[in-house]
Amino acid sequence: MVLSDNWYIRKSGELQQTGVALSSVSYKPENWYKASVPATVMGILTANGLYNDLFVGENYKSIDTRQFDESWWFRKEFELPVTKAGEHITLHFDGINYRANIWLNGILIASRDSVSGTFRQFEFDITGLVHENGNILAVEVFRAQAGDLNLGFVDWNPRPADENMGIWRPVYIEITGEVNMKNTTVQTIVDTLSLKEAWLTVKTTLVNKSQLTIQGFVSGNLENNVFNFPVTLQAGETKEISLSPAEIPALYVLNPRLWWCNNLGEPEMYDLSLQFTTSGRITDSVKISFGIRQVGSYTNAAGHKGFTLNGRKVLIKGAGWTDDIFLRDTKNSLETQIRYVKHMNLNTIRLESFWGTSHDLYDLCDKYGIMIMAGWSCQWEWEEYFGKPCDEFGGIKSEEEMDLAVESLRDQILWLRRHPSIFVWLLGSDKLPRPKLEQRYKNLLGEIDDRPYLLSAGTRVSELSGPTGVKMNGPYEYVAPVYWYMDTINGGAFGFNTETGPGAQIPQFESIKKMIPADKLWPAGKAWDYHCTHSLQGFNTMEVTTRMIENRYGMSSGIDGFMKKADAQSYEAMRAMFEAFRARLPKTTGIIQWMLNAAWPSIYWHLYDYYLLPTPAYYAVRKANEPLQLIYDYSNNTVIAVNETSLDVEDIKATIKLFDLNSNVLFQKEVNFTISSNKSEKIIGLNPVSAHGFLDLKLMDSHDKLISQNFYWLSKGQDVFDWDKTTWAYTPLKEFADFTWLDTLSQTSVSASCVYVETGENFELTTTIANQGNKIAFLINPALTNESGDQVSPVFWDDNYFSLLPGEKRNIRCLVPKSSIKTAKHKLVISGWNIETQTLSLTAD
Repeated sequence: MVLSDNWYIRKSGELQQTGVALSSVSYKPENWYKASVPATVMGILTANGLYNDLFVGENYKSIDTRQFDESWWFRKEFELPVTKAGEHITLHFDGINYRANIWLNGILIASRDSVSGTFRQFEFDITGLVHENGNILAVEVFRAQAGDLNLGFVDWNPRPADENMGIWRPVYIEITGEVNMKNTTVQTIVDTLSLKEAWLTVKTTLVNKSQLTIQGFVSGNLENNVFNFPVTLQAGETKEISLSPAEIPALYVLNPRLWWCNNLGEPEMYDLSLQFTTSGRITDSVKISFGIRQVGSYTNAAGHKGFTLNGRKVLIKGAGWTDDIFLRDTKNSLETQIRYVKHMNLNTIRLESFWGTSHDLYDLCDKYGIMIMAGWSCQWEWEEYFGKPCDEFGGIKSEEEMDLAVESLRDQILWLRRHPSIFVWLLGSDKLPRPKLEQRYKNLLGEIDDRPYLLSAGTRVSELSGPTGVKMNGPYEYVAPVYWYMDTINGGAFGFNTETGPGAQIPQFESIKKMIPADKLWPAGKAWDYHCTHSLQGFNTMEVTTRMIENRYGMSSGIDGFMKKADAQSYEAMRAMFEAFRARLPKTTGIIQWMLNAAWPSIYWHLYDYYLLPTPAYYAVRKANEPLQLIYDYSNNTVIAVNETSLDVEDIKATIKLFDLNSNVLFQKEVNFTISSNKSEKIIGLNPVSAHGFLDLKLMDSHDKLISQNFYWLSKGQDVFDWDKTTWAYTPLKEFADFTWLDTLSQTSVSASCVYVETGENFELTTTIANQGNKIAFLINPALTNESGDQVSPVFWDDNYFSLLPGEKRNIRCLVPKSSIKTAKHKLVISGWNIETQTLSLTAD
């Protein structure tokens, strides 16, 4: 029974009553704020209309944070079903931030001395404290203080005004018999050579809540294979039961449906039901979903760590996740975002913290085949974030702090370990845990889980475990596309870069207008800066981004021109990073873009914005990660083919065309080739770029059907790095590529039409765009708008910010949830650098 709705909250300073009174049925709350749980105080206050336009400009600064220095009460009235003799009632809290006094029906059942820690989970036997009607639960919540192991947004955005104080994960009541079950999971081993056999181990913990010895059975149903296993529990005993094929033959699986990550196969899931019975009675039951898969790690000859899935080496391609600043993500918003990850051809998200107010995020990653790196944040490793002195091992120093960290990790892993999407635990972020804590973490993992782990996301050497094998050396600010191919020391395309990226990814203008006041849109100033990161080390102004755009693409006289150039620079920068890590296979093992999303309206470090509208970088990532693709290597002017599919590909053809800035063909060639699975190889070398122009790459099958295409704009003058001035943030340029010529492109004309059909829960739009002129149509951007002229989101275009050669025609598909669109009132707007903007009505096919 989940206690989610009809909670009420109030600041303690506004109340005279104690917990005894507030948790009594005689108390009648007045002027309390209505809430649903999970929630933070700021999330509730915002939902109650206390703050409007909080994320516009610098309005966030207006929040009076002193109101959160005192405790807040969360109050809930609930009823219970009729219980039977011998049944036990347990109250669960999956997450309280940060400390709490918990009162139930006038009795303090737990105090803040014991209920402490964001990532701890608590349960209380309330069997003798409740009745059927009129139960009152009152929770006095205290926010985290400096030095507490809190949730952490680090420097990505402003700190949550309330430090995310609240009940941030579910509260629920379980009614069971004498024996209950918890922490159920399934560990799987796969024959990675044949992929035709798997061995499962079911683990569950049984708790005998009675004072008697109990004999019974653990009974299971796996895909209609029913099994029983006898168990004896002593009075008050807690016992973990581990069932393997040796005990239960049904746990040996022939021809298993394996769980694969995105683009390698289907993420198949199984259902398992367990129950405990004694004397013919069911005392408790659980149902879980799990995936049959085997994850592993390896270290290559250069000392770089990589990961395997079902025996296959997988290039990790992902981005860093964050929850909403007030933890208000919904299941719908989460599903949109994980669908976006899949749509971008990524296979991983990294959680720098155990994000998620429920299992929803993890369930969706299981469903869509998105792997997860889950673990601790650098929030606890740097004094400016943690709020207390830190050393080379961060801020967790005392025995008490280490105890809390270990117990928090235990709770999180037991809570999450059933999810096949999680492939590695991160026990540190920027730094290593101190050796004593590291050993305790390792001992814990040896007891409760079999996944790989990383001690740090950075290049570190543990005195206990040796080198981490991964790197986190930046950059985090803009670097030109060729950087990723040239750099061999820091962030370039070798090894596993666990967080990096080319800086700001400016959202589309429509989103900028939502976060920046109209009178501060141009030129980009302090209001823009406030929506950069909130790092003390940099990335907190538009200075670098603006300077790079102006030096490479030219000055802008207004916001429209600036945004157009920002779109182009964002696209080429982001595409090159992912392409380089694919082109350098097998020297590369992983790349995590910092970041995927934004906790609030931001200009930096995301691929789709806070309003769930994809940025140009989103489509650059989708393009860069097409499983079978042609890629241009900026460093040596070669064309590289990449095959990340699970199959060898034969008899395919690369078509290469080089154009000058006037769309005249300078060079063209066709190359037939074969490429093995999980491989990159050079197809052709081109002459050094001697004139401004364009490069068009198309990959065709043996029937001349298009597999993929890629399009580049190239400068005669090259970006030249000032390598001696490299920092962890970025490597500056001392000479700049020249794309000012793009402003002189001749206009061309395109024709367009759009039809739609209904497909399940979506509308599927097909937009046909044809270049009718003799000039290249550059960076065409189709956008679906509503009756107010605002872009629709979520939206899933097969391609966007694409270009068309003279006479070329393309059909671009777009999926839009039916809930997001009313076709009669929506329009399709098609714009580009050198075409006239067109607005089309939608027509049913």
